[in-house]
Amino acid sequence: MLGFGDKALELYKMINPIEHSRTKETAQKYKVEPYVIAADIYGANNLAGRGGWTWYTGSSSWYYKTGIEYILGLHIKNKTLYINPCIPKEWKNYSIRYKYKNTLYNINIKNQDGKNTGVSKIVVDGENIDLTKGIILQENSGVINIEVEM
Repeated sequence: MLGFGDKALELYKMINPIEHSRTKETAQKYKVEPYVIAADIYGANNLAGRGGWTWYTGSSSWYYKTGIEYILGLHIKNKTLYINPCIPKEWKNYSIRYKYKNTLYNINIKNQDGKNTGVSKIVVDGENIDLTKGIILQENSGVINIEVEM
């Protein structure tokens, strides 16, 4: 939310359980499932690095929502799609495929200038759109191609 894309991804990865289980040594320290987000990770004494309280209700859905909305920048509100990424500067491009009803949205984000945030142009099926208005989601429009320039 502050626009620090590099830091956002760093913190996002810190929460990812697989990051605590990459080696046999770290997995033995973590001691919980590497595919479930722990509600807490101990930080003191002999328990430092150990995960606790896994299968916490809602934690994985919030983690997913954070990645999609606050890093990749895909927001949907009142059947309107908004794109506002906050990504690491070294990400030069990425794509999202989003399906709404019977419409597939192919979204390509280009970051050639190495920005963390800031969309300068959105083109929907060849037409520039107003950055402040968003994209009204269509129910039966086949494939819609969206190009986003940061």
